[in-house]
Amino acid sequence: MKVLVIGAGNMGLTYSEGMSNSTLLGKHNLKIYDTDPKKIKTLNKQPQFDVYDNLEDSLPKSDIIFIAVKPFHSEDLFSKMKPLINDQQIFVSLMAGVTIDTIKDQLNAKKVVRAMPNLPAKVGKGVTSYTESEAVSKIELIMVRNLLDTTGTSIHVNTEKFIDASTGISGSGPAYVFYFMQSMLEAALKMGFSDYDSKVLVSNTFEGAIELFNQSNLSPEGWIDRVASKGGTTQAAIDSMEDNNVKQLIQDAAYAAFDRAVELGKDK
Repeated sequence: MKVLVIGAGNMGLTYSEGMSNSTLLGKHNLKIYDTDPKKIKTLNKQPQFDVYDNLEDSLPKSDIIFIAVKPFHSEDLFSKMKPLINDQQIFVSLMAGVTIDTIKDQLNAKKVVRAMPNLPAKVGKGVTSYTESEAVSKIELIMVRNLLDTTGTSIHVNTEKFIDASTGISGSGPAYVFYFMQSMLEAALKMGFSDYDSKVLVSNTFEGAIELFNQSNLSPEGWIDRVASKGGTTQAAIDSMEDNNVKQLIQDAAYAAFDRAVELGKDK
């Protein structure tokens, strides 16, 4: 299988590094296309990649093409790609807000998979939701899923509505976690802890809580009940968050990202 990644930014390079070790590629190196001379120079030092600065040499002979550019670059990119593609190629978009119909129309392609990755893919802990156009077969979809899974795990969704929804949960979600962590770090510093101790306290607390959640059938509310005793310190913190409507504010933030993803699709 010959796989090409268009765009060597954060997500493009993350998936390239993950997929380059996949047995699905057989004896073929993973192909990467980019136009930035500095990136090309850096990528050329990595033997697992075949690096290209032109589409004519890389696109026509590729079986699966990952598109990992900023959405506002897509229209210009598609105009360059359009004369070079064929009906058997599968196009996997990692672009937020660009719909399958838009890609099919602007690229004149039949087989399109739209995917929403997230940043933890950089450390093999990503989650990617994906859905496909009608022309993509079950076998082809399994191949795509196996490639997506090289950076973590993936979930198949039935419609693009859930791609936009997952943007609000998993796609943008790491930023919500970092926001909460930053707030706790600042609180720890105000309490007098050093930078190092603050980081250890906060990061290990998050890691430990996630591990507890993953290794049990208890819901987050169940774990809160176990930690928070009536009249205790934890309950005081939970009461403060409830009084300040923190739960609703977090849900509102997720919906704001969801709504923006829908708007981006309409703009295209």
